[in-house]
Amino acid sequence: MSTKLTLTIDKSVIEKAKAFAKEHGKSLSQIIENYLKSLPTDREKQEITPNVKKLTGVIKLPKNFDYKKELSDALTEKHLKL
Repeated sequence: MSTKLTLTIDKSVIEKAKAFAKEHGKSLSQIIENYLKSLPTDREKQEITPNVKKLTGVIKLPKNFDYKKELSDALTEKHLKL
């Protein structure tokens, strides 16, 4: 069953997302739904591989480093070609 959802998103982001969806032959709703389906649930445990464990602590970041913002910016640039 589908349910309507209203989101408030910057106009330029919406325009780029629509262009991305069109280029890939999908609707924006399909892309957003697929993304939301891919989010892990609390019940799903993500296993850390030995290679990732080895990298723990290798990089020193400033205390005010906002990894969520950096990740969001990188993904936006990658997928929406800013």
